[in-house]
Amino acid sequence: MMKISVRRLPLTAVLAATLLSAGCGAESRSAAGPAGERTLTIGAIPDQDPQKLQRLYSVVAERLGRDLGVRVRYRPVTDYTAAVTAFRVGDLDLVWFGGLTGVQARRQVDGARPLAQRDIDTKFRSVVIAGTRSGIAPFDTLQGLAALKGKRFTFGSQTSTSGRLMPQYFLGQAGVTPGDFRGSPGFSGAHDRTIELVEAGAFDAGALNEQVWRDRLQAGEVDRARVREVWRSPMYNDYQWVARPDLDSRLGDGFTDRARAALLALDGSDAEERKILDLFGAGRFVAVGERDHTEIVEAGRATGLLEK
Repeated sequence: MMKISVRRLPLTAVLAATLLSAGCGAESRSAAGPAGERTLTIGAIPDQDPQKLQRLYSVVAERLGRDLGVRVRYRPVTDYTAAVTAFRVGDLDLVWFGGLTGVQARRQVDGARPLAQRDIDTKFRSVVIAGTRSGIAPFDTLQGLAALKGKRFTFGSQTSTSGRLMPQYFLGQAGVTPGDFRGSPGFSGAHDRTIELVEAGAFDAGALNEQVWRDRLQAGEVDRARVREVWRSPMYNDYQWVARPDLDSRLGDGFTDRARAALLALDGSDAEERKILDLFGAGRFVAVGERDHTEIVEAGRATGLLEK
């Protein structure tokens, strides 16, 4: 693949992210051109606290707006399915998807392109956490997942890669089905919410994104007397930036390649870049290809979350 360089504009001292009302989100406006001209709308699956996502994508919108010379708008969505739908109908141009939602989006929009992922996404994991009073002891083998039979269990979002798809896939390999839990499995809707529910005793155990679990531990936001990690999954390929196929026709020839190059150029060499990468929990972004999520497709078919 040909490496495309990006000419960076000087950084300003202040981030001019504007919070809009009723779902419009944060905007970044290029100095060249009036409002409404050459607009790139970005979005993301709502996998964490909306306030944290707003802070992150406000900064991302500001930086991409300057690097690409267009107006960039962040538009929040209500859930994972809404992110895929908004991408399919053209309300979102560039979206930070999970592995499963990214595959779903690419299947629904012919010609959609995966552009980049974090360095940590090439070797991502899920974790299973359990209440300290649940009777579930830590284990380190796939077969140990059988300890979850008869327990109250919650996933994250119904189409979360790390909070539902891969945990359910690995559970199936261990001979555990959702019908083996005590009652129907829950769906918390977000990784941090899964921690809260298990910590509160609403569920005996739950599955979530390893990055969110680690970040909450480091921030001192987990009551270790009530909840602990009991298992860490094998590695798989997860999150991805995906672009609609019409960006070049709308925003200029070569725009999609320039957007990819702008993401790959974020290496932490200045304070703004470090802030963006820290919020993403990454060292940098790396290239991602069409075939990098074959395991996600396999797991999706095995669990019935993707059509054959």
